[in-house]
Amino acid sequence: MQRRDKINYYLDLADVVSRRSTCLRRRYGAVIVKNDEVISTGYVGAPRGRKNCSDLGFCLRQKMNIPRGERYELCRSVHAEANAIISAERERMIGSALYLSGREVSTGAYIKNSSSCSMCKRMIINAGIETVYIRDDDDHYRVIAVKDWVENDESLEGTFGY
Repeated sequence: MQRRDKINYYLDLADVVSRRSTCLRRRYGAVIVKNDEVISTGYVGAPRGRKNCSDLGFCLRQKMNIPRGERYELCRSVHAEANAIISAERERMIGSALYLSGREVSTGAYIKNSSSCSMCKRMIINAGIETVYIRDDDDHYRVIAVKDWVENDESLEGTFGY
């Protein structure tokens, strides 16, 4: 039996973490790792003490047919990346990697062309995270150097979604 490579191992962990998500549209899990040590994890869910969409039985953004990547001020949830960052000390995140896995709730399929939203990108940049790995399927992923998000600032173009 061949041993799983470390990147897919951490992406597998992110996928397991995503199972705690309470979003009715998409479930995401994030794992922050530095020096082969898991620093923190996060999944999509409403702020502590507030009702989740899964508790309410509806998603306002879904009701309004809002495309992914837009109008997050209407979303009840805190994103997986944000929750992982909130749970970690910045000093430990500097130079770390974030592993992100997302699935469609309706089908269980991996989200095509998944990426962090513009708000999460800003938090990842400020947290000092160096690299983001995003799962595309069970064995394939994309590697993003966070410095590319700094140098190629999509907010200057007024681009919506991802």
